[in-house]
Amino acid sequence: MRMESRKLNGKIAFITGATDGIGKAIALLFAKEGAKIVMIGRDEVKGNSALEEVKQNGEAVYLKADVSNSTQIRNAVDKTIQKYGRIDILVNNAGVSPVGNVVDTSEEDWDYAINVNLKGVFLCCKYVIPYMEKNRGGVIINMGSINSLMALEKEAAYDASKGGVLMLTKATAIDFAKSNIRVNCICPAAIETTSLKAVFDSSPDPAKMRQSFTAKHPVGRIGQPGEIAKVAVFLATDSSSFITGAAIPVDGGILAGWQY
Repeated sequence: MRMESRKLNGKIAFITGATDGIGKAIALLFAKEGAKIVMIGRDEVKGNSALEEVKQNGEAVYLKADVSNSTQIRNAVDKTIQKYGRIDILVNNAGVSPVGNVVDTSEEDWDYAINVNLKGVFLCCKYVIPYMEKNRGGVIINMGSINSLMALEKEAAYDASKGGVLMLTKATAIDFAKSNIRVNCICPAAIETTSLKAVFDSSPDPAKMRQSFTAKHPVGRIGQPGEIAKVAVFLATDSSSFITGAAIPVDGGILAGWQY
């Protein structure tokens, strides 16, 4: 029987926020498609647990690093180059989502959101792109949000950071197109992750809040991490070779229009 060729065979993928949720789903699917995975995350316990799952699908290593820390990210990139010699795919997935409007949001929460969600993308691109240029190309996938394209109530810091991710995606795509580096942004709506479950669980009526979130999606359900991972695989392969600087909504129809 002829085995189906794997879409990312031999590629080296550097994935931040890879220990849970969307990041872990991307790591799992990329490994299944033949990529060698470098998983970046701050929580060593979660990191090592996720690593064992991903290794069931292929080769993977976990490196502890905070994406907002320049030294830690530079070291993680250097260790990846020492081990594999290159980075073909960068997935900037790490993110946080403090709640509050501009009055309610503390400076600490504002800085936290900007540092992780936006500065983290900047730092990873800053240290990975020179190696992609040496390797004559690469793919960068940034994790935006529907908040990159529309504001949501009481999410001022998150809105600002994810809007910035989209503009940074476009700027980087333009700046490095001639280096054969494609840069795109996935913009999910609500996705079934442990962090979203924590939001539901922290509300006075978790079931009612889940129902409210679900109802906002015209397709009538919340998305799954694996659905985002499939889009990431598409963007990481030559199937998307003429796509760069784009925002790809994966949102169950939320951005299609207003529902009455």
